[in-house]
Amino acid sequence: MTTTLITGANKGLGYETARRLIAEGHTVYLGARSAERGTAAAAGLGARFVQLDVTDDASVAAAVATVEADGGLDVLVNNAGIEVRSPEGGIIGAADLTADVMREVFETNVFGLVRVTHAFLPLLARSAAPVVVNVSSGLASLTRAGKGYPGVAYPASKTAVNMLTVQFAEAFPRMRINAVEPGYTATDLNRHQGVQTVEQGAEIIVRMARLGPDGPTGGYFDASGPLPW
Repeated sequence: MTTTLITGANKGLGYETARRLIAEGHTVYLGARSAERGTAAAAGLGARFVQLDVTDDASVAAAVATVEADGGLDVLVNNAGIEVRSPEGGIIGAADLTADVMREVFETNVFGLVRVTHAFLPLLARSAAPVVVNVSSGLASLTRAGKGYPGVAYPASKTAVNMLTVQFAEAFPRMRINAVEPGYTATDLNRHQGVQTVEQGAEIIVRMARLGPDGPTGGYFDASGPLPW
């Protein structure tokens, strides 16, 4: 039995990923900040709820203790992420970017990912086939940067996620650690302006979560294959 933890999984891509993996036989821990929303989502899916705020050390430590007590972890999906917009809902471009905006986005998208990954590494190391999937974005690609999206904080945070992916994969060669681009999916993060369904967006997350020991590692993928860095 494969045991999987998904952060930020009470809605959107995380929820759909949980649904798909449960259908494929995974035992899924649905991580969410809100106990009320997380418990309801887990009950609807047949998942196990674990309270998990990726920005809080104590919350992450408690989640580790819960998962460890139940037997361990094979797959970690770092899905939790935010985008900060202006009060009017506009994308914050370079002219209006502040250190506070960058700090808020990085606290969840980068520091949160590091906090969770670091905390769960000992459990993953005990698995026969450990996998980490970091949900990135096509906006993280430096090759494609500046083409149509004026925001800075969110793409920069996902570029950092890509670097973390490469370095973690290099440091832990027995683990399959990859970054994925779900595509422009309609979720709360983009105010449902995305052109894909969550079913389409979750495809690459699910695919990479199911990798075996002979699968790729240290890569950056969308549903069509490898992406340029």
